[in-house]
Order: sequence, then structure tokens, then C-alpha cells
Amino acid sequence: MPEEFQVVRLVGDERRVAPTLHGVSKHWQGDKESFLFVSPHDDDVVIGAGLLIQLAVSENVPVHILIVTDGSMGYCSEEEKDTITEIRRQETFNCYQSLGVPKENIVWLGYPDCRLNEYRGRRPAENADPAAVAAFTGLQNTFTYHIRKARPTQCFVPTSNDLHPDHKIVHEELLISLYHAAGAIWPELGTPIERIPYVHEIACYCNFPAPPHLQINTSPDLLAKKLDALLAFKSQRQIEAEINVIRNAGPVEYIRDLHFHLYSPDLYTHLFQPRNNL
Repeated sequence: MPEEFQVVRLVGDERRVAPTLHGVSKHWQGDKESFLFVSPHDDDVVIGAGLLIQLAVSENVPVHILIVTDGSMGYCSEEEKDTITEIRRQETFNCYQSLGVPKENIVWLGYPDCRLNEYRGRRPAENADPAAVAAFTGLQNTFTYHIRKARPTQCFVPTSNDLHPDHKIVHEELLISLYHAAGAIWPELGTPIERIPYVHEIACYCNFPAPPHLQINTSPDLLAKKLDALLAFKSQRQIEAEINVIRNAGPVEYIRDLHFHLYSPDLYTHLFQPRNNL
């Protein structure tokens, strides 16, 4: 399958082109490569990265997908109001398995749809919290646990530019959780990862906040496979508009590298050096 792809990566003024992801990456870790996609809602990742997932599978990179919310606010008829969560859960497995992701790598976290603001951070779990891990709940608790479990080399999350609050919250909570996962905090959540993974943004509904760095081109057949996977979400009638955007754009996706750096005073020292008066 790799010959069906053309991958273009921009690094400064350099333009790298290859039929594979590892062909344009100088930090590729071979058999250690593992991708983690964090999807605020069940359909977000296939919208923004359905081709990338197929490319990763073709290169034998393990793909893990976290579905954060339970889809309970996504009903399009009164009859589905009490059953939409289970409907969307099954649609999720149908979608991503059709792209080659094993069922055991698709994790349904079950946080309440449109209420993620209540689950920022970490706190002791109460009652039968479906997202509880080691007697704690909260997005940072959950993300830290799954990052340590999957041990990804690269993570993908919808851009912070998306309008939906769930997308913004997941984006923020994932970044701080990557920092937690690499530290010694909360040992009951697993062994800390050796290094923070490379992080990338995918676009679902809004443009990137800055230009992307990676372009994936492929065949119409693999675009059709992505669209068929997206059509697994039959309950989401409003998704037709997004399908039309993807179909009209053709077999292409864009990914943006997300660089974040810890504070370093040395970065600012030169600003305060004596200057020669002109």
C-alpha cells in the first residue's frame, strides 16, 4: 500500500517527499513507533485523519484511538435520545475497524458529551464513574493512564482552533497530561514514558491556527475507504456536509506539528543586553 501514498513534509525551507511516513521523518523510531489519536467525539479522528490512519496501518505502526465523549448529545430524533450512546459506540468500532485498527485499540472513555469542562484535571472518583482509573477520574487522570499504557511515539489531536468547547478542552488537557505521563507523579497510573511524544494537530471543522507541515496524498480508492468509514456514523445525519467537503477536496489530508517548550530563561537573556547607541 505505501506506493499509493505521497507524503510531503515541510521542515523550514526543506521539502521532503516520500511514499511513506518514515521516509520524511528524521526522528522515526522503527519498530518502536506507535500512534495515539485522541478524538473528542467518535467521528473527529476519521474526519481529520482517515487517510493518515490507513498510511500508518500500511507501515505496520500500531494505532490507538481514544474516544473521549459518549455521544449522548448527538441524537437527531426523539426516538434515539435514550439509545444514541450505544448506537454511536457500535458505529465507532465499525468505523475504525474498517480502517484496520484492532478493536482492542479503540477505547471508549464515556465522558458526558458537551460537559467536559466538569472533568478537567483529576479528582477522586465517586459512585460508578465509567472513566475511573485507580479510584480517580478526570481527563488528566485518564489521559495520563492511557499514554503510559499505549506508550506512543506520536500523538494526534484536533486543532485548538476548532469551535467546539470539547475540542478545545481535550486539546489542553492532553498537552498537560503528556507532561504528567513523562514524570513520576501518580505512579498508580503506570510506568512513566521515557520521553514526551511528538504532538500533531488534525483539522476537523476549522482551519489550522497556522499552516500545516505534513501533506498526505493518496488514491481515490483510499479516499473512498475513508468516506465509507465515515458513513458508519449513520445516526449522525448532519455529517453529510462534512462528507461533501472531504469528497470535494479529494484524497488529501494535512497535519500540523505542535511545538511546545518548557520555560528557559536563556531564551530572553539577549533582549536585556546593553545596546550600542546609534
